[in-house]
Amino acid sequence: MQSRVVAVEEGKENAVSIRTNQTKALPQRLLPLLVLFLALCVVFTVISMYTIRHFGVQNLVTSVSSSLQPCFEEPGGLEKYIKPPSNLMHNMTDEQLLWRASFVPRIKNYPFQRVPKIAFMFLTKGPLPLAPLWERFFKGHEGRYSIYVHSLPSFEAKFPSSSVFHNRQIPSQISEWGRMSMCDAERRLLANALLDMSNERFVLLSESCIPVYSFSVIYNYIRRSKYSFMGAFDDPGPFGRGRYDEHMSPDVKITDWRKGSQWFEVNRRLAISIVEDTKFYPKFEQYCRPACYVDEHYFPTMLTIEAGNMLANRSITWVDWSRGGAHPATFGGSDITENFFNRVREGHRCLYNNRNSSVCFLFARKFSPSALEPLLHIAPKVLGF
Repeated sequence: MQSRVVAVEEGKENAVSIRTNQTKALPQRLLPLLVLFLALCVVFTVISMYTIRHFGVQNLVTSVSSSLQPCFEEPGGLEKYIKPPSNLMHNMTDEQLLWRASFVPRIKNYPFQRVPKIAFMFLTKGPLPLAPLWERFFKGHEGRYSIYVHSLPSFEAKFPSSSVFHNRQIPSQISEWGRMSMCDAERRLLANALLDMSNERFVLLSESCIPVYSFSVIYNYIRRSKYSFMGAFDDPGPFGRGRYDEHMSPDVKITDWRKGSQWFEVNRRLAISIVEDTKFYPKFEQYCRPACYVDEHYFPTMLTIEAGNMLANRSITWVDWSRGGAHPATFGGSDITENFFNRVREGHRCLYNNRNSSVCFLFARKFSPSALEPLLHIAPKVLGF
């Protein structure tokens, strides 16, 4: 028993002796590695100093900082919300566009300087043959108007960059006279124009329309009006109530049924009512088809129900129906005389802000391309521009 204890104790002494020897040998083995590490540090330091001296530290900082991206973007200023789109061509669907255009500020007072503008919306098939006359009309009045053009999707306008019509086309679709696609095009124009917060009034025009007064006269006339110019009258005959379908009740009763000119002018509130409508649109889409011409009934009826007290119940676009037929008269170069415009502008009586007025029409149609040169010649003397 004693011999075993002695053996164990000797083993302990041997183990302690071995560990002591290993501990003494370990620093001797690490010394070369330490020297190598220090040498590498010196070399790296020398290279870094050389690089900074010859290339500068700015490039290094720039490359590092450019690779870093913030976790969030700084919020934009008010301009982000009030600045009109720089490019009218977008990829929104009609559903997305109408939804976006229906946004309404709840506070009436604007917290920024704002010049109210009139949106001139041209519904065309393609070219604008009377564009030179309109160019002259708009000249010198920048900041008080906006222009929007809805043409056939296949048409590519080629106006020079100096033209007021340059890049003013909106995304469009095919529209057919007398069908809901025509109202869709008009809603599309209104929705795009509503994206500009400064547009306060909205005028629908065709490629055959012309102004019959100067810009200042038209601007002040429209801006100062308490009412919007939408024809909306009750026609008891076959071309009025005769087009009504009982399936539209109870949303649209026959006593609400109205008829009016396609060419209208509305304020911002009514424009929003038109683009946000989902109640009356399905009824007219389904039950007002030729020989019910929806562009003559949808807006007049819907706005009469929704906001009849805001309508002047007349159009400000003059047309001549005296020749009969489904379309008004078209005027060419030989028709353009001073007496012709006296007939357009004089001899009419209407209400303006509930007072009698002899100025009833601000625009006229239909004018053919051949009328352009005579119009340009007579405009300074007769039209005021």
